[in-house]
Amino acid sequence: DSSPLRYGSSSPPRSGATPRASGVPSSSAALRSSRGTGAVPASTPLRSRRGDLQFSDLRSTPSHRRLLYVDESGVPVNHAGSDMAGMLSDAPTYSAGPTSEMQDGPKRLIWGTNVSVEECTQNFRKFLHEFKRKYRMRQENEFVSPGQGEELVYQDMMRQMHELGTTTLNLDMQNLRAFPPTKKFYHQLLAYPQEIIPIMDNCLKEEMLEYLNSSGASEEEYDKCLARGYKARPFNCEKSINMRDLNPADIDKIVCIKGLVIRVSPIIPDMSKAFFRCNVCAHTVTVELDRGKIAEPTECPRPVCNSANSMQIIHNRSEFQDKQVIKLQETPDNIPDGQTPHAVSLCCYDELCDVPRAGDRIEVTGIFRSVPVRINPRQRTIKSLFKTYVDVLHIQKTDKRRLGQDTSTLEAEVANAVMADVEEVRKLTDDEITKIKELGSRYDIYELLSRSLAPSIYELDDVKKGILLQLFGGTNKTFEKGGAPRYRGDINVLLCGDPSTSKSQLLQYVHKIAPRGIYTSGKGSSAVGLTAYVTRDPETRQLVLESGALVLSDGGVCCIDEFDKMNESTRSVLHEVMEQQTVSIAKAGIITTLNARTSILASANPIGSKYNPNLPVPQNIDLPPTLLSRFDLVYLVLDRVDEATDRKLARHLVGMYLEDRPEHANEREIIPVEQLTAYISYARQHVHPRLTPEAGEELVAAYVALRKLGEDVRAADRRITATTRQLESMIRLSEAHAKMRLAEEVTVDDVKEAVRLIRSAIKESATDPVTGRIDMDLLAGISGSERRRKQDLKEAIVKLLDETMATGGNIKYSDLFNKIQEQSNVNVESSEFTEALRAAEAEGKVRVHGDGARRMVRRITGVV
Repeated sequence: DSSPLRYGSSSPPRSGATPRASGVPSSSAALRSSRGTGAVPASTPLRSRRGDLQFSDLRSTPSHRRLLYVDESGVPVNHAGSDMAGMLSDAPTYSAGPTSEMQDGPKRLIWGTNVSVEECTQNFRKFLHEFKRKYRMRQENEFVSPGQGEELVYQDMMRQMHELGTTTLNLDMQNLRAFPPTKKFYHQLLAYPQEIIPIMDNCLKEEMLEYLNSSGASEEEYDKCLARGYKARPFNCEKSINMRDLNPADIDKIVCIKGLVIRVSPIIPDMSKAFFRCNVCAHTVTVELDRGKIAEPTECPRPVCNSANSMQIIHNRSEFQDKQVIKLQETPDNIPDGQTPHAVSLCCYDELCDVPRAGDRIEVTGIFRSVPVRINPRQRTIKSLFKTYVDVLHIQKTDKRRLGQDTSTLEAEVANAVMADVEEVRKLTDDEITKIKELGSRYDIYELLSRSLAPSIYELDDVKKGILLQLFGGTNKTFEKGGAPRYRGDINVLLCGDPSTSKSQLLQYVHKIAPRGIYTSGKGSSAVGLTAYVTRDPETRQLVLESGALVLSDGGVCCIDEFDKMNESTRSVLHEVMEQQTVSIAKAGIITTLNARTSILASANPIGSKYNPNLPVPQNIDLPPTLLSRFDLVYLVLDRVDEATDRKLARHLVGMYLEDRPEHANEREIIPVEQLTAYISYARQHVHPRLTPEAGEELVAAYVALRKLGEDVRAADRRITATTRQLESMIRLSEAHAKMRLAEEVTVDDVKEAVRLIRSAIKESATDPVTGRIDMDLLAGISGSERRRKQDLKEAIVKLLDETMATGGNIKYSDLFNKIQEQSNVNVESSEFTEALRAAEAEGKVRVHGDGARRMVRRITGVV
């Protein structure tokens, strides 16, 4: 039978080995490891199996079936009588690099592909030896001056791998494409990763062994390298595919997809080698995984025993590797109009496990796979519809237009050393760091950064400065003395005010550059949608916890639009998140506390759509004072009518449409968004300012001054104008301002700017409309002067009743209201009069009876 699906091994099986089941040939038997100085001894340890490639070790034993090799016309190569018989034997004797005889003889190809093992090995080893940075620069049409870009990129990387003891090489596929001898190899890698990646792994190991030989390493180092399995992890396809465009033509090929991680499974032990023992004679045998299945021996392989169905698996002698299933969803900006987001399953293995977290935006390079689905697990019948997933080869977490959390790494301790290409990942070069430090030393860096934040939005300078400090953030602190809890460094900002004042535009801009940002709307969010909800896993049918918006934006910024239109039950979940930064869950038998270390940027509209400056803030935006006090900055964005300002704003908007370049809408100097995000990322990662004693004294003085701001000599009582939350807000904003300057210490100037921002926010959002003085009681719903006025009105009503009805009796409600109006020098509203009368009645001083026009008021005294 000439079919490649059924052929046996030409070598007799050894005792104790189990023949594999027939199936599609893998490339595992095609490669043999050797060194330039001689063949590897037969006792060479086997390299570890790669879970993402679904086949066994590259050095297969003679008992395992081999690949079917064909010549250029497709005829299987005959072993006997061929000049290449030595190369076609199963003995590990030939060198992986091609010899001069191979060039003239017939090519040996893997069946069903155009892959020649010898040619690919030669080209890839040449690539590792000779690739220089100038090849990539030429491909990207950069000018290469003489002597520039001469460094050997991958020789340096392999040297770093040896020094750091890592086994993974992150390989930029565009470098393969830029190097002339490996252009064909690049296309073969995209089309036949199952066959090409093992060749890359094998070449990488041989190069490491040659490097050890040439550097004079000890036998111990050589043996340690020999026992390791080296892996090449390709990334950076020419373009990434939208996951809804994946189709059957992409199966078993390399694909690049981008998305948002919405669920990460626990780590699953995936069996790579099974250990069987005979129950009759205690003979043992090891069986390797082949394309996701373990071929269980049906009888004891020992000829003396040969008992049927006697082999039993011993789990603690078997070998397992880590596996993790990830659900990747389309990002909102890639979803077509009117469509719901698509999702795809990813399988991660070994060191890629636990690299992505829920909420991360990642770019995944992997092999698109399909597996049949059984109708019944007990039957062999399968459905005609296959289930697809992606076996992950490489994960990259970076976006140049977003703030970086950490560099895209596979092993955290070697993040900066083994990266394949600086430009493709968020690793700052020395030149970029020098530019950032030059920017930080400028005297006008504060103004420059705030101008560069959303430059197409006109004015709103103070609002932009507050949002800029929110992006930098304070320093998270845990005080060990006294066992105090963790103090948050995240800054929360609320924008409230008139419609059409660019509030939502600011939110959208921050959402686009935040590292882990979720954008949600108040009316479209529920309490469980913000925190976490319980659902059934579609595969295991078990109850699992799905993360909501606040948990997904852990470590980033959660933007909430239409904050005032949220339900009361939805808003109540924010109390814990905004102060303790956790989400506590107790539902469906799942009791846990999730981290939600997120900054919240919210926008709200007034109740009547238009802000009424004569009313306090809570009456305008209808938010509970407990929630309002948790915001560090409460900005009022008011639409004031002013002819000069309106004319400038109109010219700004029209000019943007005329030039059609919104990014250049600001005439003054701004920095591009990539440089802005790099600056903020650098400051967040490397700058952690500490308070100085002088700054501490200034903070104390500023806090006391804020408390005294509403004090009046003529007032009989001292009204509360600030709380300790405002003091902590000042500390966070001072740290953020120092971080923005790349300073290691918080100075007095940082504190003064933080106090100015707080005062401007309080001045606009908490000004008493009657007295004009600052009063934080406004955020509790009523100002101190208004409370005093209501008290005076109540006392005046009781006094008037005592004077006019000293002998007892009743007075008409309307007559009492008219007398109060006559005595008062300010206009008394009917609602205020009714409220004061009700308060006096609640205290038992008066009694109101009757209805309508016959309503009467009676003074109640202590005389019975």
